[in-house]
Amino acid sequence: MADNAIIIGGTQGIGRDIARQMAERGDRVIITGRDRAGAEKVAAELGHGVEARAVDLSKPHDIAAALADVPTLRHVVITAILRDANSVRDYDVDRALNLVTLKLVGYTEAIHALLPNLADDASVVLFGGLAKERPYPGSTTVTTVNGGVATMVHTLAIELAPIRINAIHPGIIGDSPAWSGKNLDAVVARTPTKRLATMRDVSGAALFLLDNNSINGVNLNIDNGWLLT
Repeated sequence: MADNAIIIGGTQGIGRDIARQMAERGDRVIITGRDRAGAEKVAAELGHGVEARAVDLSKPHDIAAALADVPTLRHVVITAILRDANSVRDYDVDRALNLVTLKLVGYTEAIHALLPNLADDASVVLFGGLAKERPYPGSTTVTTVNGGVATMVHTLAIELAPIRINAIHPGIIGDSPAWSGKNLDAVVARTPTKRLATMRDVSGAALFLLDNNSINGVNLNIDNGWLLT
């Protein structure tokens, strides 16, 4: 039986791969990006009746209108990210506010706006990142908001029960365009499996969390055991 799904941030990277797999298995999928024309182009490329909307999570007051009139949804994935290097020694307040707004306020407002259209057995998967536990120079804001996503999972799972809420926190994704051309040998050497996660690994984990009716309130690290080293 086909399910309705929305992938907020589904026009590129992992979000796009999740949308592709869900559409291919027969789900009716809405993808969103900040730019409507760009989202429609990706939707046409994905085919399978994928629809497109424009949603900018960094503008939370506009989210409800952008998500109005969606069908009853069984699956929600929020992958929207903003890569930001912002050190405390050279702090850019506007960039920090933008990222905090997008990832904490925007994520929460998107779920709030969609709530009237979520099925009782709906599931939501949010995306954080391993910077929450393995910070790096310039990651203060990224580390903070990803930690916020991890705790958000717990409170939303309680507040929105029986709707399930889980999160994925990817480490370095070897085939992600974000890491293209970078030497990752040192990271691979420190990984117990001696390999990096792939986008397919991450999208497969997202589908697992969406579909398994007994997984709730979980923060799942996708890192091949990198945090163990």
